[in-house]
Amino acid sequence: MIEKKNRALKSAVYISLIALAVITLLPLIWMLSASLKLDKDVFTIPIRWIPANPRWDNYVRIWDKVPFLQFTSNSFKLSLTVTAVQVLTSSFAAYGFAKCRFRGRDVLFFAYVSTIAIPWQVYMLPQYTMMRMMGLLDSHTGYVFMQSFIAFGVFLIRQFYRSIPDELLEAARIDGLSEYGIYFRIMLPLSKPVIATLSIFSFVNIWNDFMGPMLYFDSMGKRTIPLGIRMFLGQYSTEYGLMMAASVLSLIPVLIVFLMFQRLFVQGIATSGMKN
Repeated sequence: MIEKKNRALKSAVYISLIALAVITLLPLIWMLSASLKLDKDVFTIPIRWIPANPRWDNYVRIWDKVPFLQFTSNSFKLSLTVTAVQVLTSSFAAYGFAKCRFRGRDVLFFAYVSTIAIPWQVYMLPQYTMMRMMGLLDSHTGYVFMQSFIAFGVFLIRQFYRSIPDELLEAARIDGLSEYGIYFRIMLPLSKPVIATLSIFSFVNIWNDFMGPMLYFDSMGKRTIPLGIRMFLGQYSTEYGLMMAASVLSLIPVLIVFLMFQRLFVQGIATSGMKN
C-alpha cells in the first residue's frame, strides 16, 4: 500500500514538472512557430502552432535584409573576448581575496562586491562620458574595457576557492612555488566547474546585451545581433516573421554553450557556496 502511494506521489510530481516545463517553453515554441509564418498570420487567434505552409525562406531572407552575418560575427567576437577577460580578472582577484592575507582584505572585498547592488543605469552616463573623453565610443575595444571586471564573478569564484584546503597551497609554497605559480598550476586547474559557470553567465549576458551596444555603437559595422533584430521593427510596419527567425538563430549559440558546459555548470553552482 505504501509502495503504491509512493509511486502515485512520484507520478504526480513528474507530471507537474513536465507540465511546468511545457508552460515555460511555450514562448519559445510560439517564437519558433511564428518564424515560419507570414506577418499577418503571426498573431492570429486561435494560435496555429504548426503553420499550414511553413515559410522556411524567412531564415534565408534575414541574411539579405540586414547585414546579419556581420552582426553575428561582432556578437561572437565581443562575447568570447569579454568572457575570457572576465574569467581571467575575476579568478585572479578571487584568488587574492580568498587565499592571500593582507590588511583590509575583507573590507575591500565587501566594498567591491557591494557594487553588485548598484544598477547599471546609475553609472551609465558617467561611463559614457569617460568613454567619449578617451575616444573609445563606437569601438569594440571600449566596450571590452567597460565589461572587463565583474563583481559577481569575483564573488562566485572566491566562494569556490575557499573550499580548497589551505594546506595544499602551503605545501606548494614550501616547495618554492610562487603565488603566480600556485594560481596558474593549482587554482585554475581545480576551478574548472566554477569557471565554466562564470563563462556561461558572461557569454549569455554579453550575447544578449542590448542597451550597451545601442548606446556605444553608432556605425553599422560595429552592431551586434540584438541591434540587428531591432532593425526588423519599423516605424510603420514590423516584419515579425523575420524578427522571430532571427531570434531563433540567436538562441542557438547560447544553447550550444550551455550544453557544452552543462555538467560543469551544475557542479560549479553546487560547490561555489561551500566553505572549507
